[in-house]
Amino acid sequence: QVQLVESGGGLVQAGDSLRLSCAASGLTFNTYAMGWFRQSPGKEREFVAAITWSVGRTYYADSVKGRFTISRDNAKKTLYLQMNSLKPDDTAVYYCGATRAALTNKEQYAYWGQGTQVTVSS
Repeated sequence: QVQLVESGGGLVQAGDSLRLSCAASGLTFNTYAMGWFRQSPGKEREFVAAITWSVGRTYYADSVKGRFTISRDNAKKTLYLQMNSLKPDDTAVYYCGATRAALTNKEQYAYWGQGTQVTVSS
């Protein structure tokens, strides 16, 4: 079955960096666009970043543009999110997902990981 397993979350201070990873199995990874979303308590899951399956075109939420970088290694079936200059507002559970449809719409994602917690203290 399809599995997406996130890792790399943790507790950091404002201004620090973290790198999240999402290891995929059970799907043809290089035929799916991949995305990162996040959800904090009481809020909807929101789009963070996405990357297409072929040429690797990237898309970012305005709130993370210039600070976060999404990338993928199709040979390793792994998705990454490099997060720099972290802010307390970035605190959330981060989820990776796989889609063959709209990249920024969470309803269009076919598969999700279990999430990894990122906490940024001020």
